[in-house]
Amino acid sequence: MGKSLSGKKLPTGISQRKDGLYSARYTSKSGKRIEKYFTSVQEARRWLEDAKYEDKHGTVAVIKQMTVNEWFEYWITEIKEPTVRYNTVRNYTERYVHNIKPVLGDMLITDVKPMHCQNVLNAMSEKYKGSTMEQARITMCSMFYYAFVNEVIPRNPVNASVKLPKPVVKKVRFLTLDEQTRFLEVAEGTSNYPQFMLILQTGLRTGEMMGLKWEDIDFKARTITIQRTLEFRYGYKEFKVGEPKTRNAYRTIPLTNIAYDILKAKKEESMTRKVADSRYKDFVFLNRKGLPTKNSAYDTTLYKLAEKAGIEHFYMHALRHTYATRCIEAGMRAKTLSELLGHSNIGITMNLYVHNTEEEKFKEIKKFEESFELVYNQKKLA
Repeated sequence: MGKSLSGKKLPTGISQRKDGLYSARYTSKSGKRIEKYFTSVQEARRWLEDAKYEDKHGTVAVIKQMTVNEWFEYWITEIKEPTVRYNTVRNYTERYVHNIKPVLGDMLITDVKPMHCQNVLNAMSEKYKGSTMEQARITMCSMFYYAFVNEVIPRNPVNASVKLPKPVVKKVRFLTLDEQTRFLEVAEGTSNYPQFMLILQTGLRTGEMMGLKWEDIDFKARTITIQRTLEFRYGYKEFKVGEPKTRNAYRTIPLTNIAYDILKAKKEESMTRKVADSRYKDFVFLNRKGLPTKNSAYDTTLYKLAEKAGIEHFYMHALRHTYATRCIEAGMRAKTLSELLGHSNIGITMNLYVHNTEEEKFKEIKKFEESFELVYNQKKLA
């Protein structure tokens, strides 16, 4: 990496001459060294990116005949994969494959207009949360911006007119006290019961629970620390260790007595358990085969247990919702709950979990009624 005359770092392949001009150079696939001079770093970088791409893929005329699918493949492999985290590439790819590709994929990149990008978001409004739609918008904005700065398209179609539609508010699924009791009665004794109960006692996300290692558990202080996730990636046919969802997801959670007992029992069990792959020997939860359990397998088990308990079907995340609901019902402050859940801000907690069951509504109205009558009667006596 070269430096300018003032000592600032310059992009790879660019240097500044003594006369002030910027030199941009690269070696073509034929082995020829190509060099050109510019008056600004921006011009040098733009030319270098265009020239290297044209050398690898063809002329600018060919680039402008690319479909959005073809441009995405170049953008994600050549630009994003070498420069951003794995999770970011995964998020871009998921949003493209599931939402952007069905609408824009076969279009020529030069034909894409703001209304087409808006159609992508509109098609998502009934099934996806606002945060997921925002990810799709960011993906489109980034990939088309890179095409714009490289003069493949005249402007970025994701402009201010492309807005997020109002998402359909979905009711949060959590277990009522009766459902929770019935579920635990049929789940007790099953191989995944400790995992289910731990989430009901801590509010962990599924990936956070799967990613727990013994080093994360302080039995003396009676806490667990969240510092990684684990999930099975079907595209790779293997488990992937990742970072927690957000910066706030890195957190330490006090253990209830039940949670403590669960982990203590698993620790004793780990002394003699089978481990099929040394990469997972330090993880808390392994199945009978000595491997982590796939995310989907947990949901399949829950489906069967819910059916056996005679309650509405639910997924793993509903256990986290149930934990949060029980905390609110017990009078926990929303700020404390937000920190325990690892939310990025308290607004998420308030919108998702600070709701009341019908039973809670009647209890609160009863409190109000008693308080009002007490004051009213005191005034009458006076």
